[in-house]
Amino acid sequence: MTAIQAIHIRGWEDRTEPKSHVVFRIEIQASVRSWQMWRRYSEFADLHVELTKSTGSPPPAPLPPKHSFKFLRSATDPALLEERRAGLETYLRAILSARDDVWRESFAFRDFLGVPVGKQDAGGSGAGQFTASSWLDEHQDVQARVRDVRADINRRDALADSNDVSGSHQANVQAKKKLAGVLSRVGALEDGLKTLGMAGMSEGELQRRTDMAARLRDDCEKLAKIVTVARMTSRGIGTAAERNPASASDREALLGPSSSSAMPGGFSRPVARVFGKPAQPAETEQTRPLDDHGLVQLHQTQIDQQDAQLAQLSTILSRQKQLGLAINQEIKEQIEDLETLTSDVDRVGGKLSSAKKQLNRLG
Repeated sequence: MTAIQAIHIRGWEDRTEPKSHVVFRIEIQASVRSWQMWRRYSEFADLHVELTKSTGSPPPAPLPPKHSFKFLRSATDPALLEERRAGLETYLRAILSARDDVWRESFAFRDFLGVPVGKQDAGGSGAGQFTASSWLDEHQDVQARVRDVRADINRRDALADSNDVSGSHQANVQAKKKLAGVLSRVGALEDGLKTLGMAGMSEGELQRRTDMAARLRDDCEKLAKIVTVARMTSRGIGTAAERNPASASDREALLGPSSSSAMPGGFSRPVARVFGKPAQPAETEQTRPLDDHGLVQLHQTQIDQQDAQLAQLSTILSRQKQLGLAINQEIKEQIEDLETLTSDVDRVGGKLSSAKKQLNRLG
């Protein structure tokens, strides 16, 4: 689904058609666009029932009660409506930020928020339905799922360190399931680029998005290796030799007495430079014919060359920074254009709906 970043309920409105009722204005902010929905309290109640029924458990936050204990107050009392608005906002935000995504991934929740059609569902087909903005939304959401997989792997390792074998196994299974869904969605993103290319997307933008999808696939392949690779001996997983190492006396009898520089297992530590310890000076063909003055001159020449290279690198980085700022400004302008276009589309859609209702009454 669309990578929703924030949900706010900014206010409410009293309407008189078809009969007097109050609707709340929900503002949804995604990665590249935002929109708003108007919902009655009864629609929130229907959503709560549907989420509980479809997932088997109620959402993480309770729905504000329909009737306040202060029953003498009017249903349109501003204080009562403000209290209900805050409660409904907390309810939606709890679903959005819940660790378990079963509620926010449900069709009922997406339909309630009015997630624009054409977004690619996990493991589904229809990559050709992607638009330029919905592809970015889907990419943002897949990135979030990749982070979830990494979190499950970290949780698996933490449970394994605490000798919780069952919990570690469950976390690993969960990571594998999520990774399988992510891989299918990455494939859908790659297929969607073909359609976008045929629809006239510029070659530069198409290449940029192709690189984005390729990086996602690389991340998935690395995570696939992590969730399948054998764990360390201390976590009870690994080869038989790793799980049952030879005793110290057996290693000493086979390899000889170990020294202070021996590595675990009886192997000698390779000779290497110690970090922080200066290396012994060595004569080279370049320095051998030089006296002290010549060595100083050579050293100064090398420093000047390095300074010139650093100045050149600084110029390149400055140019890259200017390009980055220009690209950032262009992206902001494109987002503003997209938001303006979205508002125009919503306005035209409202006019078409009104015209359709009038035609139905005439017919």
